[in-house]
Amino acid sequence: MPYLYQDSKPRLPALPGAARATQSSGKGYEELKQECLRRGVLFEDPDFPACNSSLFFSEKPPIPFIWKRPGDIVKDPKFTIGGATRTDICQGDLGDCWLLAAIASLTLNEKTLSRVVPLDQNFGPDYAGIFHFQFWQHNEWVDVVVDDRLPTFKDRLVFLHSAEHNEFWSALLEKAYAKLNGSYEALKGGSTIEAMEDFTGGVGEMYEVKKAPDNFYEILEKALKRCSMVGCSIDTSSAAESEAKTPFGLIKGHAYSVTGIDKVSYRGQQVQLIRIRNPWGQVEWNGPWSDNSPEWRSVSPSEQSRLSQAALDDGEFWMKFEDFKVHFDKVEICNLTPDALEDSTAHKWEVTIHQGSWVRGSTAGGCRNFLETFWTNPQIRLHLTEKDDGQDDCTFIAALMQKDRRKLKKLGAEMLTIGYSIYESPGRDGHLGKDFFRYHPSKARSKTYINLREVSNRFKLPPGDYILVPTTFEPHQEADFCLRIFSEKKAITEDLDENVAIDLPEPPNPTPSPQETEEEKQFRALFEQISGPDMEIAAEELEYVLNAVLKKTKNIKFKNLSLISCRNIISLMDVSFQRCADYQTSGNGKLEFDEFKVFWEKMKKWINIFLQFDFDKSGSMSSYELRSALKAAGYQLNNYLLQLIVLRYSDEQFQIDFDDFLNCLIRLENASRVFQALSVKNKDFINLNIGE
Repeated sequence: MPYLYQDSKPRLPALPGAARATQSSGKGYEELKQECLRRGVLFEDPDFPACNSSLFFSEKPPIPFIWKRPGDIVKDPKFTIGGATRTDICQGDLGDCWLLAAIASLTLNEKTLSRVVPLDQNFGPDYAGIFHFQFWQHNEWVDVVVDDRLPTFKDRLVFLHSAEHNEFWSALLEKAYAKLNGSYEALKGGSTIEAMEDFTGGVGEMYEVKKAPDNFYEILEKALKRCSMVGCSIDTSSAAESEAKTPFGLIKGHAYSVTGIDKVSYRGQQVQLIRIRNPWGQVEWNGPWSDNSPEWRSVSPSEQSRLSQAALDDGEFWMKFEDFKVHFDKVEICNLTPDALEDSTAHKWEVTIHQGSWVRGSTAGGCRNFLETFWTNPQIRLHLTEKDDGQDDCTFIAALMQKDRRKLKKLGAEMLTIGYSIYESPGRDGHLGKDFFRYHPSKARSKTYINLREVSNRFKLPPGDYILVPTTFEPHQEADFCLRIFSEKKAITEDLDENVAIDLPEPPNPTPSPQETEEEKQFRALFEQISGPDMEIAAEELEYVLNAVLKKTKNIKFKNLSLISCRNIISLMDVSFQRCADYQTSGNGKLEFDEFKVFWEKMKKWINIFLQFDFDKSGSMSSYELRSALKAAGYQLNNYLLQLIVLRYSDEQFQIDFDDFLNCLIRLENASRVFQALSVKNKDFINLNIGE
């Protein structure tokens, strides 16, 4: 799958304004709805049709699903009944409990909910079979339109549904999220924090409960007060334990929502409680403080009412916080702002965003374990200039997100294992090379490399310049990424993607030397033998000459130079010599002996460069070394051009043989000579020519 250059210049965060329409027609929700009303038809979404491809990509439906509109399922469908609440979320026959746990948390914040689920929608007089929802995607809000045809079996919704059979907002929200990700099947398995971020544009933090700080109760209390979204789960030790029920009624490998935290007076003491919700809408904790436990008998009815305690089999339950820490393993918190939950004051955060790509063979270098390629990853400079108020350090959060992996599931993509390292900057411009990372340890790094959509960590570092290197764990793995930097004080970020620059010597005038070298005498004899009296050779004859000479060169292994390379050589020399005022080429597609002598000097320089980067003397060089090799030849390229060249000239093993290296240099020089003559920008012209 292609991963080409993403503009990595820092961008401002998305503002909560109008969301971008995503329909292929370019039309927005209101325009589509009014069209349907004028025509007297119900909307049918051509981008997400009511067929099997919208359901599954790797299997057929296990039962014959029938797509039906809510009005065909119940007599009086409603978008919401009494508002959108957490009890409206009951899981169906799809393994997306992570999404449902996030939706349950979403309902706790009315303002955030109304952004994702516009609540002015209904099945009233202006009903047209069309609904819309809004999600945050990689620094922008998008508006996703769906029709209201839902998969059913025996007149019951197959997937997410409300406890009220005539309420449909949650089922339609799930459909819109499935459309955003390509299919319902794409929603199987995930992390609650992924959906939380898509609902808020917030930043996530994960806690291991057994290693949580002493004030963990206060952290969760503050998170819920700030309308952060909170989820929790129990780890599994094997696939067989997935969704296994414990003796206490809890489900392993299952995503729960944290919906409340409070204290209750019990027998003269204050007891810390936490409220959890199972998105199944049933199966609850059966230990102390569960729905029907004897502890509630010692709590007054008014106190029970304040805590919304009710002995219902609705999937929601209270438990003692100490028991929660014993039985649960992970807590995920999505903060609407990055304010530290340990801190007592709120801050105004500065945010910058970088978009980039890891591309096989050029910028997918893997983690520091793979030193030979690690340095080729994208590099971002971070200027920390202002200390936090009253502190000696600068606080920032680095959040690295891999993009669209869920959407690409149907093509076999999985979540990659990602992370990043942060180095103190050496104070020079340009992409840092291999030796820098060989001899300099990192100053900070992500806590772990993990196969989650986003890895985020909070850091405190002294003021100064740093280099952040985002990577996959293994090299050669391709993905687009989004890097967000949140800082309490303004931090300046810039990509170390190098500017395009070309530093080539002027082509020499072909003046005859007073005395030919022994090498030139051998070439002249070979030329006379092949060319005849005019001392000009065509591409086919040049191919013979060069291969004959190079075979005698003992220090280089190579396959024969190709005919196309020789044609490009003649074209190059035509362009070079036409720029000499006192020399005119014949322009007949042949190479004269004087032109050949000039080219041969160039060729020897290129051979030496190739040998310098052919580390194992195999006759090919790693495409990851191409940046350095081209720089040695006088070409400083940015990631975009480098990625194009690697795609054009490297093989499946990310190797470039001498013939391809030669072809690449000839194309680059040809383009640079012409652009110099035409006085056009380096980047623009090379972009048009090197990939042909």
